[in-house]
Amino acid sequence: MQISLEQLKSLLETLEKGDVSEFEYEDEQLKLRLSLGKKAAALVQAAPPVFAAAPASTGGSGSAKATDDADPNVVFVTSPFVGTFYRAPGPDSANFCEVGTQVKQGQALCIIEAMKLMNEIESDSAGTVLDILVENGKSVEFGQKLFKLKKG
Repeated sequence: MQISLEQLKSLLETLEKGDVSEFEYEDEQLKLRLSLGKKAAALVQAAPPVFAAAPASTGGSGSAKATDDADPNVVFVTSPFVGTFYRAPGPDSANFCEVGTQVKQGQALCIIEAMKLMNEIESDSAGTVLDILVENGKSVEFGQKLFKLKKG
């Protein structure tokens, strides 16, 4: 099977419009791997704190969560695509990290399987894992928060 230049251009445009950073296809006659140069893992920093009066009736756990989300030292590692979340590289392997683990920038935190490809998701900053927000083996969506980290 050959792919024409027009087919390749169309595929690249489709990937770019769909906010996909990598695509891989292989059969007996063709192996194609495209990378658009975007980072594999997205790290989203929580919004800066808002200094406003809190409502009179605040829920205990809800207000604590809002405080954590407003902390500029708290960041979230999010899923760069739809797939299945795995905490370890294999069924008999140890998890990449646990709550309380100190991680380095570029350290693998999990794997997301998408279209039969295992993609390691790495931390974009050094810090401590505060929370793991997804259960092992569960489906994740694009942009879904996977880990909560405290920078430092």
